[in-house]
Amino acid sequence: MPGSDTGAYRRTTLYNAHVNLGAKMVPFAGWEMPLNYPGGIISEVKAVRSRAGMFDVSHMARLRFSGPGAVSFLDTVLSANVVGLQQGRSKYHVICDEDGGIIDDALVYRIAEEECLLIVNAGNIDEVVDWIRPRLEAHGSVQMFNYTDQVGMIAVQGPEAAAILDRISESPVSAIKPFRIGEVSIAGAYMRAARTGYTGEDGFEVMPPREALQKVWAAIRDAGVEPCGLGSRDVLRLEAGFMLHGTDISRDNNPYEAGLERFVHITSPGYVAHDALARLRAQGTHRIMVGFKMIGRGIPRHGQAISKSGQTVGTVTSGTHSPTLDANIGMGYVDRRFAAVSTRFDIDVRGRLIEAEVTPLPFYSSRKI
Repeated sequence: MPGSDTGAYRRTTLYNAHVNLGAKMVPFAGWEMPLNYPGGIISEVKAVRSRAGMFDVSHMARLRFSGPGAVSFLDTVLSANVVGLQQGRSKYHVICDEDGGIIDDALVYRIAEEECLLIVNAGNIDEVVDWIRPRLEAHGSVQMFNYTDQVGMIAVQGPEAAAILDRISESPVSAIKPFRIGEVSIAGAYMRAARTGYTGEDGFEVMPPREALQKVWAAIRDAGVEPCGLGSRDVLRLEAGFMLHGTDISRDNNPYEAGLERFVHITSPGYVAHDALARLRAQGTHRIMVGFKMIGRGIPRHGQAISKSGQTVGTVTSGTHSPTLDANIGMGYVDRRFAAVSTRFDIDVRGRLIEAEVTPLPFYSSRKI
């Protein structure tokens, strides 16, 4: 949600709040966003894993679909079973093109009988809208409205997130179950709140109106939640085994090789990617996404080669040092022959071959909620 537009990068309404807290601001997906605050990335990761952290995710796009036939229309363009989604519930899924390539991964919420909210990644909003709009024109009764500029979004994540939000909300936020969406009031502002997130912890994404965003951010921070930036968010999502579009998945990947087949529903009548996904599922893929831990010393990075007995068998897509596990971890695509758990291969880390071992995803899992 733009507070201003300065040159090449947009700024959320919370930009000044980040700067005043000493955040290091960096360009990200067309926005100027906090990478980390003075305490550092490791401190932020530990805060989320042990207590609660908060992220400004207002840069993510929010699209509302409404009108007669809105739900059945979304069933034709999303891989989620939207018609089967009960009101107040959400579904993680991938948006695929006609060839089965992943345009984006997203969350869809059914907020009324014929109204849905679609949350997409900031860097993909134009591509998603351009892909959906011509298909929408054939459904004159369905309207798509981008209200990213009107409503912000703050992610509050961690084992104490629910208890903290309960203390500052007029109604118990904890009453919202996982992958559900409801309405709450924080700091005198009414908003939607979803029990979803991108960290592997229990948590919520609250969506205040633009005019109340700074007040709500301050209220959550004053309640003891530590502000966190993109750096810790990337570490947390990788520990939890979550994909990052543009890094781990893209239109060059399909859901089956990315290990996302459980989020694909292709039986809806008229689903545009049905034929391609059915074919890909039937024929299988020669490569697949795996998680791995480094055996030798070295941090894997995007684009590094994975080899076995001197032959290249894959590519690293993400890698980092995990403070939670005190280990260097990564994900990447490898030939299926080398995808079994405990398989060892080498990662080319700056010209040195470092041994790594395939491990189950996710690397880290919080207590069940």
